[in-house]
Amino acid sequence: MALRELVLLGILLLVCVAKVSSDVNSEKEENEEIGFPDDPLIVRDGNRRLMQDIDCGGLCKTRCGAHSRPNLCHRACGTCCVRCKCVPPGTSGNRELCGTCYTDMTTHGNKTKCP
Repeated sequence: MALRELVLLGILLLVCVAKVSSDVNSEKEENEEIGFPDDPLIVRDGNRRLMQDIDCGGLCKTRCGAHSRPNLCHRACGTCCVRCKCVPPGTSGNRELCGTCYTDMTTHGNKTKCP
């Protein structure tokens, strides 16, 4: 009796494993048919949103290229880029293009943080 239950449990386990492996293969085929973009998409946080991973270092280097205090600018820009996932184009201005996250961030002295 125990041997019979053990054999049935083994067969059930094999069927479940086969089903799961076939589901994974069909998902891969569906993704290939849809043709997702080559841009890297990264899943972040518990809410499982897909977000583009951007090059904060390169974008902030461009943004702070003409700044009078480039080290300070680069540090602040990096913080804003990581938090807001955006760096405005150009060396100054255009802050509103990154939304309220970028425009409303302030320092302890209540000055705008993001360059």
